[in-house]
Amino acid sequence: MANVSHRGDISSHPDAPEMRERYARMLGGRDVALVDGPVFLLGLYCAASPWILHYTTSQPALVTHNLIVGIAIGLLALGFTTAPDRMYGLSWAMCAMGVWMIIAPWIVGRNPDTGVVLNNVIIGALAVILGLVCAGTAAKRTPMP
Repeated sequence: MANVSHRGDISSHPDAPEMRERYARMLGGRDVALVDGPVFLLGLYCAASPWILHYTTSQPALVTHNLIVGIAIGLLALGFTTAPDRMYGLSWAMCAMGVWMIIAPWIVGRNPDTGVVLNNVIIGALAVILGLVCAGTAAKRTPMP
């Protein structure tokens, strides 16, 4: 019977370099793993903010707008988590959504008050910042031809 209880150093194993390369490749695609959660939470807050700040009756168009944009940001976060190599190209779209969130109270809303404007400006600024972080990391990771 073979002695299988001996656990030696695996560095001499013939497949060790290939295993190291595969492990590094698997971990290399998750550079922005810590951003996925905040992006999802931002989308969740954006969708719920009309009810949190109680402007559902004074700004009905912004209620629908923030709900749709919040869902879109949340879906981007889920995409970043499940298929990061394909989805981080949409980081720039999140930046554009952030800019849109900043100007939306004046375009979509009617005479927005300071609280509504401040809410959308903060959400928009955070979306732009998180989108830039995702886009920067994706650009850093993507090899140039």
